[in-house]
Amino acid sequence: MLAYVGRRLLLSVPIVLVASFLLFVAVRATFDPLAKLRQSRDPSVLQRETERLGLDQSVPEQYVLWLKGILTGDWGVSSRTGGDVRELIVSALGPTLQLIVWGVLLAVLLAGFVSVYSAVRQYSLGDHVMTALSYVGIALPAFWFGLVLIQLLAVLPRQQLGLEDPPLYFVGLHSPGQTGFNLDYVRHLVLPVLTLTITLVASWSRFGRASMLDALSSDYVRTARAKGVPRRQIVLRHAGRNALAPFVTVVALDAALLFGGLVVTEQIYSIPGMGRLFLDSLLTGDVFVLLPWMLVVAVAVVLCNLIADVSYALLDPRVRLG
Repeated sequence: MLAYVGRRLLLSVPIVLVASFLLFVAVRATFDPLAKLRQSRDPSVLQRETERLGLDQSVPEQYVLWLKGILTGDWGVSSRTGGDVRELIVSALGPTLQLIVWGVLLAVLLAGFVSVYSAVRQYSLGDHVMTALSYVGIALPAFWFGLVLIQLLAVLPRQQLGLEDPPLYFVGLHSPGQTGFNLDYVRHLVLPVLTLTITLVASWSRFGRASMLDALSSDYVRTARAKGVPRRQIVLRHAGRNALAPFVTVVALDAALLFGGLVVTEQIYSIPGMGRLFLDSLLTGDVFVLLPWMLVVAVAVVLCNLIADVSYALLDPRVRLG
């Protein structure tokens, strides 16, 4: 297992390099890193920054210079905020990771229950209801659903109690000077997690139901039934384990996309995460943040793909790592 993981990590290095180079070329062709300096009309300052950033060199040489800075910890300075790019990305990763962890955990539990229930009670009233709700969840736009949740669960109840509208901001797990658990952290994270969970459960439950139905109709399940194995044991131990392998793969791959795919959710709930950082940098043409941001997301996708492959092999003994 360790040898397989090591080989996959080594094979992932050229993939990340190629992807980062293509992204570097695309960003360089789209944005001008010195756009703000060109407005100052100071040729000496413009020339000095051009040489410092290596913009007078060829694109491959610029990429090597940029990659060297990434590997040595010099990620540059944001042209939008003037802050260190590495610190900006690290601070944005925290809220996004918390949102992904809580949203994925809750979605896995709910989607797993719905999948097993719908597969075991196929074509029942409960199955039809779950199917209809999942289609509704898939069709709900995140920006609309998030605003509806804010209005129904945050604004209207407080207005009925005569309270002011609650401010939307992200609260960390521990506030400065606090030693205990921060209840505000839960209160401010409920709505964004719920917005994320509804969409994930809707899609994962459909996939999990199909995998569970496929496992329940297999030969080994029919053999277990013929031997008189209890139904609960057949569902949870025999069919459930084999249906879990492709389900976990989909969860890992979708979780990887969430690292850069929560732009709408983070913007609605004012969460200073990766999605919001990307949007702010894109709107201002901050290439010094965009390039490292894309590299971090690419690495996250590669690692989640590796986790998906390893998980599949651990859950399904018919798969052999090679």
